[in-house]
Amino acid sequence: MLRLKKLGIDTCHETVAFLARRCPLYRAEEFVALARIEILGGGRRIVATLNIVDDERIMAADELGLSLLAHRHLGLPDGTPVEIAQAAPPPSLDHVRTKIDGGVLSPEAYMAITQDLAAHRYSKMEIAAFLIASARFTTAPEVLSLTRAMASVGGKLAWNGDMIVDKHCIGGIPGNRTSMIVVPIVAAHGLKIPKTSSRAITSPAGTADTMEVLARVDVGPDEMREIVAAEKGCLVWGGHANLSPADDVLISVERPLAIDTPEQMVASILSKKLAAGVTHLVIDLPVGPTAKLRSRESFVRLRKLFEYIADEVGLNAIVVGTDGSQPVGRGIGPWLEARDAMQVLERDPAAPRDLEERALLLAGHVLEFDPALRGGHGVVRARELLESGAAAKKMRQLMAAQGPPPEVSTLGALRHDVVASRDGVVEAVDCLRLARVARLAGAPIDKGAGVDFFKKIGDPVEKGEPLYRIHAAFEADFRFSLKFASAGDGVTIAGST
Repeated sequence: MLRLKKLGIDTCHETVAFLARRCPLYRAEEFVALARIEILGGGRRIVATLNIVDDERIMAADELGLSLLAHRHLGLPDGTPVEIAQAAPPPSLDHVRTKIDGGVLSPEAYMAITQDLAAHRYSKMEIAAFLIASARFTTAPEVLSLTRAMASVGGKLAWNGDMIVDKHCIGGIPGNRTSMIVVPIVAAHGLKIPKTSSRAITSPAGTADTMEVLARVDVGPDEMREIVAAEKGCLVWGGHANLSPADDVLISVERPLAIDTPEQMVASILSKKLAAGVTHLVIDLPVGPTAKLRSRESFVRLRKLFEYIADEVGLNAIVVGTDGSQPVGRGIGPWLEARDAMQVLERDPAAPRDLEERALLLAGHVLEFDPALRGGHGVVRARELLESGAAAKKMRQLMAAQGPPPEVSTLGALRHDVVASRDGVVEAVDCLRLARVARLAGAPIDKGAGVDFFKKIGDPVEKGEPLYRIHAAFEADFRFSLKFASAGDGVTIAGST
C-alpha cells in the first residue's frame, strides 16, 4: 500500500493526487496523467485527478501525494496506508451528455449532477462540458431544478422561523461595497441580517475581503448564530458554512472560461440564499456599458428569471436596477473600499455620496420587509439610522463581536497617479479595465493595493490632472498595473484636444 503525503499545493477546487513514476506498487503507465482515480484508506474514499511525478525530491516512490484540497477531503494523517484504483465515471455524466445533445433534464438528473459535483467526482473538463452545454440552452424549470438541488446539497443555516433578510448584488461594478453600510443600518433597525459574503475570485475585492480589513470574517456557523443573536447581524465569509458547495465547484471553472449566464447566475445566488436560511431578499442588478448587464432588455430578462425562481422556492425577493456605468465610491480594493464604507457610516464630510445614496436606497428596500414600517418609508428610516449614528454604532458592535482582523492592513506605499491626457469632461468609465488595474496592483491579496478613483462621469478635467491613483505593496505588481494602465486608462474624456 502507498503512504499518504500532504503536499503544499493549492489546486483550487479540484482534488489532485500525485503518483511517482517509479512507484513499485502501481505502474504509472496504467494510471495516465489527468485520469480520475479513487483513493481508499481508513474507511474513507475520494476521487482525484492524477498527476505523475518524476522528481524524487518531491515524494518517495511509495508515497501518494495529495493537494491541499484532496488532503482536507480525505481527512487522514500523513503516513496512512491507502490504495488507489481507476475511478469509474460518475453515472450522472449520462445526464451531461443528454444536455450536450440539447435535451431538457429532470429534477432528478440535476440532483444527481449536483451531488457528484459537490463530492468532487467531476474533472475540470467534465464540469466545463456541463457549463457550456447549459449555457447554450437551459429552460426556466431547469434553473429551478438546479437551484433546489444546489441548495439541498451541503450545509444549511436555520434561524428558528424568524424573518431573515439579506441583500445581494450580482457584482461587476468596482467599489460597490453597499453591504457594509446596509447590514449595520438594517441590524440597527432590528431586522436579522446574517450576511454571508464571498471572497473575490476575479474582482479586486469581495465583501469578505473588505470586511476583513476591519474585523475577523473567518467565522463558523455556531459562532455566527451567537453573533446574530446578540447583534441582529454579521458580515462574515460564507466558506465555513459550506453553503451550496456544488456552486463553488462550478464557479471555479466558470470564471476562467468567462461563462456567466443568467441561468447559472440565478441558480448560484438563490441556492446560497436558500441554504443560508434567507426568507426576504433584495437583489441589486447594476446596468451599464461595461457591467454584467449592458441593456434594459437584459435587465428585464434577468429580473423576471430571479422573480420566477424566487417565487417557486418561497423567497420573498425584490429586484432593483441600479446605475452600473461607473465605479461606486472612490476606492477599488479592500482597504480603500473599507475606508469609503466607514466614511459613510461615520458621517465623514469626505464620504462618497454616490455610495451613500445607493446604500440608503437598498437598505430602504430591505427595511420595508418590516411589517411595522409603512410602505415608502424605508429610505427615510435608513437615512435616520445613518444620520443619527445608530448605524455606525452597530457597525462598531459587529466588529467587536466578530473580533479583530487577522492582521493590520495599511494602504500600499507604492503609488502612481494616472492623469488626463487632455482637457474636457469625463464621458465614460470602463469598469472592467479599472478593476483589472486594481487587481494587477495586488488586490485583493494585498489588502492595501488598488485604485483610488477621483473623477466621475460629468466631471471636468484638465490635462495632467489625476484621474485615479494606483496603490501597490510590491514592486512587480506595481509595474504590472502601471503597464496595463499605460495601454489604456479606462477613462474616456470628451472635449478639445
